[in-house]
Amino acid sequence: MNTTGRLLALFLAAGISQTAIAQDIDNLTAAYNEDGKYFTEDDVPTYNVQEDGTIDWPSYSGFRRYHSECHVCHGPEGEGSSYAPALKKSAIDMDYYDFVDVVVNGRTRVGAAENSVMPSFGNNPNVMCYLDDIYVYLKARGAETIPRGRPRKKESKHEAIREAENVCLGT
Repeated sequence: MNTTGRLLALFLAAGISQTAIAQDIDNLTAAYNEDGKYFTEDDVPTYNVQEDGTIDWPSYSGFRRYHSECHVCHGPEGEGSSYAPALKKSAIDMDYYDFVDVVVNGRTRVGAAENSVMPSFGNNPNVMCYLDDIYVYLKARGAETIPRGRPRKKESKHEAIREAENVCLGT
């Protein structure tokens, strides 16, 4: 089980209400960075966009991974489609751990006004190895901090990110 999976399991095992924790917490502002990744005060992954428009590497990676795995259903840039809902606002409104849970385990909603199925991506390394990147990209899109289209400027890929990617992908 990867780090994200272990954290989610611990969190859920503790019986902590994710929604209660998420209330009144700034889940957008980067409080610190570690090895090329940015985090909020509550250790939740987030984005960082510099004044000149340069974005952090994880957001750029998230753009690439989102468009290779998610946009077919959820539309370009997280805007949604007739097939699946927009995700750019979900990444802001939905608790990080709930987001991880839905992507890892999938979700089915069936009702009078709705019939949707989000498949599980828990066994897809092209999603799981980049789940935080996809999340921070969607948060930045939801906050309209990163405009539509391919980001023009990005930070360099930190060596720790490269190493983690190699370990996750088994290369």
